[in-house]
Parts: sequence; C-alpha cells; structure tokens
Amino acid sequence: MTGSRTGRPDEAGRAGPADPTTRDLRLLRSVVEELAPIPRLPTSAGERRAAELIRRRLDGLGCRAVVEETPARGSYAAPIGLLSAAAVAGALVAGRGHRVLGSAGAAMACLGIADDITGRWMLARRALIPPRRTSTVVAETGDSQARRVLCLLAHHDAAPSGVVFHQGIHAWLARRHPAVIERMTSNPPLWWPVLAGPAAVSLGSAIGSHRLRRAGLLAGLASLAAMLDIGRRPAVPGANDNLSGVAALVAVAGALQRDPVHGVRVLLVSAGAEEALQEGIRGFGRRHFPRLPVAGTWFLNLDTVGSGRLVLLEAEGPIRLRGYHPGFKDLVSECAAARGIPLIRGLRSRSSTDGSVPNRHGYRTATVVSVDERKLIPNYHLPSDLPQNLDYSCVLGAARLAEAVARRIASG
Repeated sequence: MTGSRTGRPDEAGRAGPADPTTRDLRLLRSVVEELAPIPRLPTSAGERRAAELIRRRLDGLGCRAVVEETPARGSYAAPIGLLSAAAVAGALVAGRGHRVLGSAGAAMACLGIADDITGRWMLARRALIPPRRTSTVVAETGDSQARRVLCLLAHHDAAPSGVVFHQGIHAWLARRHPAVIERMTSNPPLWWPVLAGPAAVSLGSAIGSHRLRRAGLLAGLASLAAMLDIGRRPAVPGANDNLSGVAALVAVAGALQRDPVHGVRVLLVSAGAEEALQEGIRGFGRRHFPRLPVAGTWFLNLDTVGSGRLVLLEAEGPIRLRGYHPGFKDLVSECAAARGIPLIRGLRSRSSTDGSVPNRHGYRTATVVSVDERKLIPNYHLPSDLPQNLDYSCVLGAARLAEAVARRIASG
C-alpha cells in the first residue's frame, strides 16, 4: 500500500492526477465524504438515500446495479431491551415467591437473546417488532457468463453510539500493559454479560439462591439501560464502519471496468441493516442464495477496513466462534502477499459481521477488517468515526486485495 494516513500519496505517487494511487485515493475519499453526512440508521430514509447514491456510482462505472428492499426490524436494541426487561420481571416475580414462573420466564428471555444475536430464527424480534424495509445495493460486473461467482460484501448503514462502546479501558490497557494487548487474539465478548443476566436469574430462581438471582437482576438492569441508551442515539457518521468497505467496493468496480476480468462473475453487494445484526444480508440471502451454488461461489466481506492494519479474521461469532473457510483464507492471504499488502492473521472477533451469514450457509467465506496498533477499531460506534479519521491507504489496500482475489478466482 502507498500513501500517507491522510490519503496523500507518498514520494512514489506524485506523478499527478493520472497516477493510479492518487486517482484511487481521490475516489475513496469522495465516496466516504459524500455518504458520511447522511444519517443512515438501519431501515431509515437516510439508509435508502445512501443506497441510491451507491447504486448511481456503480451504475456509472458500467455495473448493472439495483436497489433491493427486504423486510427488517431496524435495531437489535429494541428486541434485546425487551428480553432483558423480561428477565428483570422474572427476577421480581421469583422474589415474590413464584420461583418456577420467574425461572421459566428468565430462561425464555435468555434463549430469545441467544437466538437474536446469533441470527438463528430471531423469533422474539419478529414477534415483538413491526417490520420495516431495508435497502441493499446489488451490482454485477466481470464475466456475466462465468460459472464462478465472487460476492464482495460491505454495508452502508451506520450504527448508533452508546456508553458501552467507550474505548477508555482498552486504551488504558494498551498504554499500561502493552504485552497483554499483544497476547490478545480476540475482542472481549460483549454479548456474554447480556446473556449472563437472564441465565443467572433463571438458575438462581430455580435453586433458591437469592444472591445469584440478585446478581442476574442487576446484570439485566444494566443490559436494559444499555439498550435504552443505544436505542435513543442517532447514527454515527460511520466513515470506517462501514463506508470504508463501500468505498473499496466502488474502487474495485472501477478497476474491473478499466481492466475487465474473465472467468468470474463479480457481485458487489452493499447491504443495509448490518447494524441490526445483519438483517440486510439475510434478506439478500433469502433472495439470492438459491441461485448461488455453494460449490462455485465465494464471499469476501470488507468491514471497517480503514483503521491502519488489515486483518483477515480466522473466526467470529457472538457466542460461539465459527471459523471461516481455511482454503479461502489461505487464498486471500496469498493474494495479499503477492501484491505486497500487509495482512494480519490469527485474530478472531466476538462480534458478528455480514460475512457470518454466508459462512453459516456453507459458502467459502472470508472477512477482512482492520485494527490500529492497539488492536482497536478506532472510533468504533462513536461520533468521531469521521472521514478525516480514516486511513485511506488502508482502504486502498483492501480494495486492491479484493481485486486480486477476483482475478485469482477467475484464473482458476
């Protein structure tokens, strides 16, 4: 990768406007700066407007691009908040002597939260939250007759902020105990405490442990407060999460227009409602997976790729880590090495991205993210996730890596 942290080319890239690095960096910046001011909460009018702007960009680059709308609930805060409240109610009911009822109610809340955050059936969300519509951009380029298909994924919606996303503890740990950070191979499991509350209420009520039930009650109240906090917040600008991925998709479309690829059909998918726990890509899957054979389809997901150091995730999952396809990970890593693009391996995520959906359905899937020198995603879900805080050279590296993967798959 070339270029400085602010996106200005280095000494090797001062040949003027025709220089490819300068051109691509300008394109990346223009995409991010156009979309970042638009409030893009899942299922919002802003998300729909952003999708239409992305469609126009891709259409202008010669892709066949459409905006598809599918049902979505818009936020995880509402269903998780309601289920946390149910666990709190279970603790109070058990405290009044109805231990069996309280234990059963809290157990159902725990199962409902687990179902929702893993995207299994999302039964509580579907029962409790009225559906809205999310907008996903689907564009096609490459060889339309090819049997091999590469789906490049990103998402254009933006998350609300919240107190739980404050990075002070991790930053302090990085300053005071860098060796601890160096040994870390995954982020903290933020969903585990949310599950622990109703689980403790259920178990404590069942065995008659007042201490355990009270601990679960406090945890449930904390989760409820966190969801209320997130639910009332506006969208952050989302420059890194995930306009960086969207910009990379646009850059790949431009590269494949200038130098067409043969032997692979490339789908460029910018999903909505990723911040509602991947509802947009689930809608894409319901519509498109039946026409995408597992044996001939690859998914490469680009999410928050502007932090400074690209990472190829080994696995991810909010409860249980699910590994990504070993052979495809190796292919992506080989493409990075061949292009001289630094790519970190060995890290896992206790969260979830759009890549988790095709991975669950058996497709060869890989997810590329990025971290800074502290293994943090800087400004994650914070109002400071602004275009000026993006490492555009890192985004350019992700775009060039995705292009290299497309050409590698095309070559067989």
